[in-house]
Amino acid sequence: MAEYVQVTTATETREEAVRLGKSAVAARLAAGAQIIGPVGSVFWHLGELGEGEEWQLILKTTADKFAALEAHIVAEHSWQKPEVVAIPFTAVSKPYGEWITATVTKG
Repeated sequence: MAEYVQVTTATETREEAVRLGKSAVAARLAAGAQIIGPVGSVFWHLGELGEGEEWQLILKTTADKFAALEAHIVAEHSWQKPEVVAIPFTAVSKPYGEWITATVTKG
């Protein structure tokens, strides 16, 4: 069975999350994207404690597509150092896994 990952990032606006999700799926770097938000965020930035709202973008892909998806997110993101985290699936239903594989390998 192929390895699957869920890749997350965050954006300042819903519009940016939608744009990144669409471009990653259109490029077949991810099979699908979900956008959640706004979510509250607390962080260190430029030496100061910050607080704000962000939109989470969650992408489903195969482990072997991670490097290309990461490069895409970093290149297309408005932030200089965007979060790009991959979490491996410990289990996935066979039909769903087949769909992810077929989707990211088409084209």
